[in-house]
Amino acid sequence: MIVTRTFITDDERLAREELRTLLVNFPQIEIVGEAANATETLANLPRLKPELLFLDIEMPGCNGFQLLEKLPPPLPHVIFTTAYDKFAIEAFEINALDYLLKPVHPGRLALALERVPPPEAAAETPPDQSGSLEPSNSPLRETDNVFVRDGDRCWFAPVRTIRLLEAEGNHTRVHFQEFRPLLYRTLVALEARLPGTLFVRANRAQVINTSFIQSIEPWFSGTLKVTLQDGTEVEFSRRQTQVFRDRLAL
Repeated sequence: MIVTRTFITDDERLAREELRTLLVNFPQIEIVGEAANATETLANLPRLKPELLFLDIEMPGCNGFQLLEKLPPPLPHVIFTTAYDKFAIEAFEINALDYLLKPVHPGRLALALERVPPPEAAAETPPDQSGSLEPSNSPLRETDNVFVRDGDRCWFAPVRTIRLLEAEGNHTRVHFQEFRPLLYRTLVALEARLPGTLFVRANRAQVINTSFIQSIEPWFSGTLKVTLQDGTEVEFSRRQTQVFRDRLAL
């Protein structure tokens, strides 16, 4: 069995112990060390070379985001653990694998660990030419087909058939055909992969495929309201109205 060398950074001793206890149930995880702060982490990571880092965000002196900026490359994969959900968008903007709220639920931990690539995966796995909405950083094209999974259900759908993406907390509801799977990725992370030739952000919680727009009408305070072909109404924020007009107006 290939094991993933793992390090835990959290300023709360009980939180570290709880995570250690949960990780006992995952034999592919080898805990090689832990730290209570950024200073200890910086001193140990270059020597231990973990592939995975469980990282608390709010810590005295130096928070988790600041710690990552100080780490020398190559960086380990990161799963954030925190008692607060307010940092979720920022966490996924730096390509974290996942974002777990304390107390960590065993089921959510299992899902997070499914996203950890094996240490040798990068060298052994050829690029996926079909695209995927599973965790990845590679951009998608209009002509790509994407693999979408929600629990035990899977789909292989053309990117151009996705008409709407909606944020639901740290997750995203993807609308295509008659299906609406919920993905364990933020809207920010998915938006970064979608082709800008098709998709535009309407507001903080919604991204739409412009090819599905049926009608547009002026709305309050100079904004726009868009109706999609399935009848869904989407209101653009003031800022995104301006972006939309700048991009698509004659």
